Amino acid sequence: MHEDNAAESISVSGPLRANGSKPGFKAWLPLIGLTFSTFIFNTSEFIPIGLLSDIADDFHISESHAGLMITVYAWVVALASLPLMLVFAKTESRKLMLSIVALFTVSHVLSGFASDFYMLMLSRMGVACAHAIFWSIVTPLAVKLAPEGKRSTALGIIVSGSSVAMIVGLPLGRAIGIYVGWRVTFLLIGAIALAILGILAAVLKKTPGESNFSLRKLPALLKNPSLLGIYLLTLITISGHFTGYSYIEPFLGQVAGMGNNGITLVLTIFGIVGLIGSFIFSKKYDSHPGFFIKSAVCGICVFLLLLQAASSSVWTSVILCILWGFSINFYNLVFQSEIIQNAPQGTAVAMSIYSGIYNIGIGTGALIGGSVCDGIGISYIGYVGGAICLAGAAYCLKKVVPDLLGRSRSATEGGETHQS
Repeated sequence: MHEDNAAESISVSGPLRANGSKPGFKAWLPLIGLTFSTFIFNTSEFIPIGLLSDIADDFHISESHAGLMITVYAWVVALASLPLMLVFAKTESRKLMLSIVALFTVSHVLSGFASDFYMLMLSRMGVACAHAIFWSIVTPLAVKLAPEGKRSTALGIIVSGSSVAMIVGLPLGRAIGIYVGWRVTFLLIGAIALAILGILAAVLKKTPGESNFSLRKLPALLKNPSLLGIYLLTLITISGHFTGYSYIEPFLGQVAGMGNNGITLVLTIFGIVGLIGSFIFSKKYDSHPGFFIKSAVCGICVFLLLLQAASSSVWTSVILCILWGFSINFYNLVFQSEIIQNAPQGTAVAMSIYSGIYNIGIGTGALIGGSVCDGIGISYIGYVGGAICLAGAAYCLKKVVPDLLGRSRSATEGGETHQS
């Protein structure tokens, strides 16, 4: 279940090597281009978290009010992902990818020139619509374009773009926002996106959309028990995660007593461990899926519950964030891989549902976190988020893990072998 059987089930139009020779650098160029795009999309998605206090100050609103930008963005993605993917599922993938990166670029220019908070929210909705389609197609497209036998490696490379965004994009964007204004950060993201658009135009080849998927097949997809388990788990766990993570910047400043440099360091650490986690995943996931699933879901729960206790020291905060970063990175990799495996037909649509549910979790978590900040206090966001994740961990251990691993054993006993 955990190797490249899914990649073979999906129509593969990438550079394959039938003779078993090692693919050259040219074969990886499309994946590198897509990795650049994940970098800029993830930088944009999470940059408001790093600049929340500055945006709130500029528009003279509270941090919880500014946090609505995260909630609305996430819920637009959630509502738009499936409808947009059903509309564009049959669109040729190169054309679709270039179009959404262009929309992303224009929306950031509008964000940079927003005259008030509501204009900023509207421009972020444009980014959210681009996001909704992007995360529905980027990982299935990476699998299609991956050299033969390199599905897990391709996924690791794509997600490493997200990790680099946390290492470089988010901290650098935050630093620019602090010193010259958050508007410059958004305009710079737009400029980089324009450059990436040029790169994608040069390296991506035409790739057919999912011409064999229709709306009539959607009910069958939604009856898949493995997918339903992943979707419910994601709604719970990601809601809990973002209850804490959406307000990590003011938490580290107000509760842990960190200065701007310390906060930037912690945000960077999230990205560094994600990059390391992507490498570990690409090497070990296929042989140890149970470990990755359990450590991801249970880890997020445990480290949220320990967030306030760790804030007593800068170093314990850093250590906790390292472990927390590994857990959320493994979560993102594990369940994208499992969706591709469990939905070889209609992968982009299945991924769009996952992306939508994931973003419902982001928006819900940001909303709950904001309520906690306004109510019992920001120092309790870890406890509330951890309690939500505790329910997710119980469901995962009781239902999701046995189901996914049981199907893996059944596939093995049925004679399905997987190449590395």
